[in-house]
Order: sequence, then structure tokens, then C-alpha cells
Amino acid sequence: MAYLLGCENIRLEYPTKKVFDSVSLGINAGDRIGIVGGNGDGKSSLLSLLAGTREPDDGRVIRRGGTTIGTLGQMDDLDHGATVAHQVVGDAPEHTWASDPRIRGVLRGLLADIPWDGQIATLSGGQRRRVDLARVLVGEFDVLMLDEPTNHLDMHAIAWLADHLQRRWTKKSGALLVVTHDRWFLDEVCSGMWEVHSGQVDQFEGGYSAYVLQRVERAEAAQTAEEKRKNIMRKELAWLSRGPQARSTKPKFRVEAAHALIDSDPPVRNSLELKRTAVSRLGKQVVDLVDVTERYGDKTVIDGVTWLIGPGDRFGILGENGSGKTTLLNLIQGSLTPTSGHVKVGKTVKFAFLSQHLLELEKLGSYRVREVLSRYKARYEVDGKEMTPAQLLERLGFETIQLSSVVADLSGGQKRRLQLMLILLDKPNVLILDEPDNDLDIDMLAVVENLLDTWPGTLLLITHDRHLMERVTDDQFALVDGKIRHVPGGVDEYLQLLDQRRDAHATARTEMQKRSSGTTGSPNRTSGREQRPLVSSAEQRTLKKELAATERRLNALANKTQGIRLEMEQADPSDYVALGDIQHRLQSAEREVSKAEDEWMELSEKLS
Repeated sequence: MAYLLGCENIRLEYPTKKVFDSVSLGINAGDRIGIVGGNGDGKSSLLSLLAGTREPDDGRVIRRGGTTIGTLGQMDDLDHGATVAHQVVGDAPEHTWASDPRIRGVLRGLLADIPWDGQIATLSGGQRRRVDLARVLVGEFDVLMLDEPTNHLDMHAIAWLADHLQRRWTKKSGALLVVTHDRWFLDEVCSGMWEVHSGQVDQFEGGYSAYVLQRVERAEAAQTAEEKRKNIMRKELAWLSRGPQARSTKPKFRVEAAHALIDSDPPVRNSLELKRTAVSRLGKQVVDLVDVTERYGDKTVIDGVTWLIGPGDRFGILGENGSGKTTLLNLIQGSLTPTSGHVKVGKTVKFAFLSQHLLELEKLGSYRVREVLSRYKARYEVDGKEMTPAQLLERLGFETIQLSSVVADLSGGQKRRLQLMLILLDKPNVLILDEPDNDLDIDMLAVVENLLDTWPGTLLLITHDRHLMERVTDDQFALVDGKIRHVPGGVDEYLQLLDQRRDAHATARTEMQKRSSGTTGSPNRTSGREQRPLVSSAEQRTLKKELAATERRLNALANKTQGIRLEMEQADPSDYVALGDIQHRLQSAEREVSKAEDEWMELSEKLS
């Protein structure tokens, strides 16, 4: 493989920290490298050194002549007064970029809902991120260096980006370096991993799954003293070996070796035991949304939703940006009153809400961490052991010296971990997490997941981190067009649902254009467009009958589903066999409802 660029014995120091000490690396054509490490360990600095935007204090960066590099930083420098078109394709004439299928694919995948002639100043943070990413991806570069490319992207856009990077270059050409905390994304696009820590860069073969395995193997071989860190990664490995990545054919992740290492480890989470404990803390009723609708002006965000959330349920909420997920959480916890319908909350429910913006810590900003902890009990029982709040905070990655830090001076990741711990110390029984992965590195995400594994209560989670979603929730629900829809197939089924919805909308737009073009000019001319064939009166009557029958079947299935839910509410919570049977029948009924809804949509489109 051709050598593209690298570095020899580079050293980089800041006044208070040594970032790199005699590091040598090489990047060849065909490399797809994911870069991980703790916050502040130097991942972004490494990219800037290799890209040539920062000079090392010692050593040198080597680049093969003619090698071109495209970079995406964590913050964009887009021109506020420029248009989206100018920032993405510059002054290139339209026929040049519009004839390139790769560029058209990037624009369709990232900018379909953003006005092409709109000004950058009018865009949201997420839209600006997509414009900046599109700017990089439309270029032809030998090496792409992407720093947190999945920030502000929803799951559909992340899946599109992974697919684009997989197909962008042929097998032994081009190179990718990506810094991200999205573990699913790392497994999808990377064939190698670099871990930045303690001034060094350790290299691993394979994606994130293989990286976790090799870290555990190295720890076993060296009999490392970092027992706590090893146990967390072993649990992470246990999850990965049972998850979808382990069932793939990727040779770098050796499932047999993984099983040998985790043979004595218990399952990641005993869901039935947690549910039994949750019932004793919560009772049978937690939160029932009954025909809830929420409107903002003329826009309906939540549309007639009926959703029952029970004790011990661990639900993930999926949805595109702006679909109303945060509104739904506000309705559930009672901070927002619905336009119509009602929300029933159980008498014993105690909510805790981890928001995106760390608002809960603002009033504590002037206090030291130690002073904040002194407001709580001296000891808590966690996993059968008594621990002080300081020890719990240490479990979340805090050092003793950081207990004397002022809350306002903490980093974003430290504030996020402190906020989560304070919430758990209040002993809620319904935990609502809105993007809890913000500002957390991969190791800290594993720690948080480990903490949530044994938390006995009802859990509701919103996140664009696919790995986190599948790791800590047992069921996923999609919020689409204001409706809640159970997706038994998880994130994959949700992404397929979005693709089908977008295809249906595109087909509907095409049909409308065809009908409008057929109403002007000569009836024998179609202006280059094929007119939609007319449906005869007899066919219309048949379709109407089928539509009416489908509606009746939908009503019957809805009643059946509601009856099963009531049966689950009244069931003995200690009878796990009966609960499992009821859950199986409920999932089967929900699949029938989904299929009937699709049939109704198809018939409605034929009649329209």
C-alpha cells in the first residue's frame, strides 16, 4: 500500500501538560482509522499536526508529494453572509457539480431539507454542521480528517454518512482519520483504531469491537493494576459479543476469543429482576398518555398519542431532529400541559430529568464540588456496597484533587457526570435522559452504561448514539409525524421506516407534478412526463371497499392491543412466564397494526 503521510518522533507540549512525547505514526492508502481517547488527551491536536495546521515542538510530519487533505473541525468557519450553495461548491458552474453523481449524492444525503440559496446566518447549529460536512465531502481528497463528524446529526444522517464513507474510495485507495465517540460509527467505517493517552498513541487492528477485545487481551496478558478499568471494558465486551456486531462476519472481531475472556461474567443486565424491583418501588402505574395532542400554533407536534409506560420499562425514543422528542418528554414529566388528552402519573412516581443543557447545575456554579456533595447523605448502598458520594464520583472518573474545583470551572464532560450522579443520589424511580452522551468520551460512556445497567427503575432515553441506545434500553419507539410507533427491530427498523416514508413522500410529489402537468396544454401531450393512469369507477369502488375493510381491521387490532396492555397491567409482576407470554402477544399485535397501517396507506394513495 502506498504511503500517504505520517509523523516521526513528534512532541507537543502546553504550559501545563505534555500532549505527545516522541510519537511516530504512518498512514497508508486504504487505511480507515478511528481515533479515541479521553477528553483533553490530544485527539484534535493529533489531527491538526497531521493536517499541517499546527507545528510540533519537535519531530516532523511527512507527507507524500501531491497528497491532498480535507479537514472537518469541531467548529465551522462558514461565512455568515454567504449562501449554502457558495459554501459547499464555491464558484463552480452548476453543470460541473450537478453532473457529478458523488456530489449529487452528498447534497441529497445531507442538504435535502436546507434551502440551497439560503444564507448561513439563518441556519440552526445542526444545519450548519451538515453544510460544513457537505463542503468537505464534495471535494476530491486523498485523505479525509473528520473531527466529531456525527455531532448534531440524527441517526438517519449518521447511517448515511457511514455508508458514504464505506463506498467513497476503492479498497486500497484514500485514507480516513475520524475522531468520534460514536461506537457504532467506528465499527461501521474503521479498519484500525488509535488510542491517545498519556502522551502516546497505541495502535489497534479492526474497528471498535476489535479495539475493546484487544484492550482486554492486553490487560489480561500484562496483569494490569487498573482492575476497575478492565472490568468496565469486560462488561462492554460482553455487550458487544452478544450484540449485532458480534454476529457479523468481520474477521477482526474474534467472537470465540471474546467468549473465552467473559466466560465467567454475568449477563450485562437482568431485565426481569430489575423489573420486579421496579414494581416494588413504583406500583403498577407509572405514566399513561391517553389521546395526547400538543400543538404550537398551526403545527401539530404530538398527534393523538396513547402510550403506556410501566414499572421497569427501559424505552429508547427515536426521531429526527425537530420531530418533537423533547416535547414528548416534557409532557411525560408534567412540565408541559397537552393541548388535548391527558397524562396520568402514578402516585409513587419520582421523576429525574437529565437535560441537554446542564441547566440544573447553574445555581451550583459558585460552589466547590466537595461543598455540593456535603448536602447529601454520608453513605449510599450501590451494588450491595456502601459508598460515599465522593467514591461514587470517583467511579465516574473524578480525581480527588477535582473535588476542590468550582463547579463552574469544570469541563463539559465533568459537569455532565456530576449532574448524573446528583440526580441518582436523589433516588428517583423514573429517569429521563435527553442526550446524556454529550461531552462524554468513550471510556466515560462505558462507565455511565455500567451504572445504568443495575439501576432499578423506569428509564426513558433520547440519544443519537446508536450504541448507547441499544446498550441500555430494551425497547425502542419511533416518533414519526407526531405518532409513537413501536419498532421491535430497533434502530435498523426505524431507519427503514424513515426511508419508506421519504420514498412515499417523493412518490406523492412526483404524482402531483404529473397531474398538474397533465392539466395544461393539449390533452394528448405530457410535456415529457408520463401521466398517471386513471382509476376506473369499478376499481375505485373495489379500492374503497378494501379501504373500509382495512379500517375496520385496524380498529379491531387497536382494541386487541389495548386489551393485551390492560392484561399486562393486571398481571402478577412476579409471574415472569406469564409476563413473557403477554409481552410476546403484545409485540405480535403491534406488528399486525403496523402492517395494516401500511396497507391502509397504499390503498389511500391509490385512491388519491
